Amino acid sequence: MKRTGTMFEKNQMPHDWNTPVYKALKAYAASGTLPFHMPGHKLGAGIPDYFLTEIEKLDLTEIPGTDDLHKAEGVLKEAQDLAASAFGALRSWFVVNGSTTGIHAAVAAACRPGQRLITSRDCHKSVVNGMLMAGITPYYIMPEYSDEFCLSTGIIPDELEKAITAAPDAPAVFITRPNYYGICSDIKKIAEIVHSHEKILIVDEAHGPHFSFNDRLPVSALEAGADICVQSAHKTLPALTQGAYLHIGSDRVDQERIGYFLGMYQTTSPSYIIMAFLDIAREIMQRQGKEMLDRLLDSIQANRGRLGNGALRLLSKESVPGFDHDATRLVVNVSGLGTTGYETEKVLRTEYRIQAEMSDFSNVVFISTAADSPGTTDRLFDALACLQQRSYSGAGPAAKAAGHEHMRKWSRLKQRHADLMEQQMESWHAASLEYRDIMGADAERVRLADAAGRISKCVISPYPPGTALICPGEMITQEAVDFVMDVARAGGNIHGVDRDGAVLVLCRK
Repeated sequence: MKRTGTMFEKNQMPHDWNTPVYKALKAYAASGTLPFHMPGHKLGAGIPDYFLTEIEKLDLTEIPGTDDLHKAEGVLKEAQDLAASAFGALRSWFVVNGSTTGIHAAVAAACRPGQRLITSRDCHKSVVNGMLMAGITPYYIMPEYSDEFCLSTGIIPDELEKAITAAPDAPAVFITRPNYYGICSDIKKIAEIVHSHEKILIVDEAHGPHFSFNDRLPVSALEAGADICVQSAHKTLPALTQGAYLHIGSDRVDQERIGYFLGMYQTTSPSYIIMAFLDIAREIMQRQGKEMLDRLLDSIQANRGRLGNGALRLLSKESVPGFDHDATRLVVNVSGLGTTGYETEKVLRTEYRIQAEMSDFSNVVFISTAADSPGTTDRLFDALACLQQRSYSGAGPAAKAAGHEHMRKWSRLKQRHADLMEQQMESWHAASLEYRDIMGADAERVRLADAAGRISKCVISPYPPGTALICPGEMITQEAVDFVMDVARAGGNIHGVDRDGAVLVLCRK
């Protein structure tokens, strides 16, 4: 039977058509691979089938009855008001270009060109790019670091106090919470400090929109006193990719400025499918979120003990004293296996058909959401337990020796990374140009191997997690070059370095 008004059979599958993206997506969906990555609906498992029927018919535009995102007065205003009520905001906006756009708008609205923004150094690259576009200069705070897990944790209140004293002219503070590893700074104390200095607190809560729906999770930023909060619904809720919310938490914020910059940065052709699923995700979580998250948390808790005190270590609240941790974010340190996170992620994908969200030198990160069932959690821990049993501790003398050498190699690399972070701190407050001048500066591409001593025009960062190793206006050191090359050789992905191994640097005068 033909579809009305079309020339195609409804269920016809044109195998000979050249559609590489579509075919790749269909192949992954049919592969049986278990997704422990975003988006949070997990291949639709977290969305009732009713909403997944003929979603192409939701792909509409601004016509009578569908409202206009840039002048919401009808159904979109109603949906955004429902979101504000669900998340505890004074006002909420739908963002269809991802949290990136929400962050850009928040930064531009809170600060004026030429001003400074106090932000943690482990902020996402979108924060840096937002400052670049708005002509705002960063004042970075060094996050704490976990030697055990080889990752940054978060900002402590004392360091924030010092930063505000050093940059009293900054009108706002920007905090990333939780970070990619689910670690949460003490947002209540941070909010108290920020507000005592009459500044605005912006929170990148891209990875924490689910916090509002279960009190076994860390407190949400809005509940703790954030003035502006940006959330990626698609990361942990049953929403589609690029769906995000921007929330206003207090009357300290100029809502007109937020709306102005959202109107400037957001597309003028917003996807109604994305907006519909922002609405659907909110409704699902309000109705069933607590029950679904309880089921997930119970399943994780029941499985955690299976790894015991073996080669694999699971990050927990107890692992990061002074910070909270999102128990749904499973971070597994693989140093005891004598391998890297990159290699472990590959083994899980090829041998166990489990796809992690990301990996670094020492860890593999798995995103679990309300869409996961106890069965998916069991399968992940089955695979982790098998990996632990295969570790070098149970191998013969030759394998043990090889494993120990492998561990020594990566231990040296991780120590180099820690040393590099410490060295970079000295230059983080002294970029060669104001951010408002960098965008228009002339630039050229040079080979990364030849870039030491040059000034970067863009963010250079392992991605994910997207934390900048080098920021615009900062000098590229030889240590940074060596580290980036090590990450690439180990299997990591680097943003800011093109496929030919070149980086964008400012032209010499």
